[in-house]
Amino acid sequence: MTLSVDDYMALDAPDIAAGVKTRRLSAREVAEAALRRMDAVEPHIHAFSLAAPELALAAAAAVDEKVSRGEDAGVLAGVPLGIKDLIATKDMVTSMGSIMYEGFRHEEDDIVVERLRAAGAVILGKTNVSEFGYSGVSHNRVFPATRNPWNLALTSGGSSSGSAASVAARVSPISIGSDGGGSVRGPSAFCNLVGVKPSMGRVPLWPGCRDARYPGFSSWESLEHIGPMTRTVEGAALVLSAIAGPDMRDRHSIPQDVDWLGCLSRPLPKLRIAFSEDFGYMQVDPEVRRVFREAVGLFGSTLGATLGQVDPEWGDTMPLFRTLVAADSDISAMRKWLPDYRDKMSVHLREMLEKNYSAEDFTDAHRRRQEICVMASRIMRDHDLFLCPTQGMLPFDVDLQAPPVGKSGSFAHVFNLTGQPAASVPAGFSQDDLPVGLQIVGRHLDDALVMRAAKAFQDAMPAHRRVPRLPISAMRAGAA
Repeated sequence: MTLSVDDYMALDAPDIAAGVKTRRLSAREVAEAALRRMDAVEPHIHAFSLAAPELALAAAAAVDEKVSRGEDAGVLAGVPLGIKDLIATKDMVTSMGSIMYEGFRHEEDDIVVERLRAAGAVILGKTNVSEFGYSGVSHNRVFPATRNPWNLALTSGGSSSGSAASVAARVSPISIGSDGGGSVRGPSAFCNLVGVKPSMGRVPLWPGCRDARYPGFSSWESLEHIGPMTRTVEGAALVLSAIAGPDMRDRHSIPQDVDWLGCLSRPLPKLRIAFSEDFGYMQVDPEVRRVFREAVGLFGSTLGATLGQVDPEWGDTMPLFRTLVAADSDISAMRKWLPDYRDKMSVHLREMLEKNYSAEDFTDAHRRRQEICVMASRIMRDHDLFLCPTQGMLPFDVDLQAPPVGKSGSFAHVFNLTGQPAASVPAGFSQDDLPVGLQIVGRHLDDALVMRAAKAFQDAMPAHRRVPRLPISAMRAGAA
């Protein structure tokens, strides 16, 4: 029996894995349904920079073969997903949204890809990104801009733009993103998804951020995190159970001491929660404020937390963050591209490469980062969690290279500076039916409490159940 696309779209990652392992579903039928959905909506959303149907069907057949032999097919058996096009896949092109790497294939899978394959996941293809991840929108000079399934005139965010759009459009129940400054959490907020940035080192990276042979590919080492983008907290926990844990190739990786799935069933303790709707200085859209206030109130009224407003004193951290990104980049090698490729680069990358940095710029930024980490630790000393919006604005015009003047930016990048665990969860909708995300931030290494709080909030306010209405032509084609 052929699995209909409508039935497939209703299945979350845990449902698919359980169904495949018990033979109620076949991994191949699931993959075929996912590919039919991709064919229907991809002309509208441009989520994928590379589709790999033959590889996906072969991987699905291998999962079914394992199941038929009575072998363990993995915790993600038969679950389709997209891999962000900054993450190496040895059998697929990793172009990183840059003409400098058109057709590039690394000889190794990234660690996370190795683990996903071993867990039985079925990779549908590579998802679109901004060039090398240097922008919070999806623009690059290689592929069309990714559009938000909630409103095709708007951006899905960045840089994990395609990963977010794929999940929101029900092409895949999960995708993998990278988060150097909010690139998992920001697009998740714009697309009504769960996006998790685990503690720094929970999910190891290699060769991404660390293979010095490839300028641009080797950037973001002190800021980057890998994390899941999913429909539900349960889906995120399932992915993290497969990809977290140390690896000798990543010197920053840390031991696996989180029961990602088991922690979700544990009741929340009486929590002390700090919250800030604007960090004390940021401009925030009135609709984002309204939804955020309602979400914070729910933690007090329904989840029994003690709430206290705390506006951090770190001020505008974006200039500092941009300087640290430059410090993490191989600027000397990348600047060699300028004579031939200046006009073919994204504006954000070109601006970084053409700026003259001093040694003091870099050392001052590192010093300032230390100060912010101390400030964050002092807040968390007296609180179990910190709540804030994920994005201070609603999704904006897809053709813009940056948010409109006067619009606030992301609340996410500061927690890349500190390395704390943070998750964006669906918090509600604006009056124009655009998603708003709530960011839940935990103490250093307390990923389990972040996941438990995200699950409790999801159960109390299930905004994640809403599905975007794509164009009628796409819906009809997808249901065929």
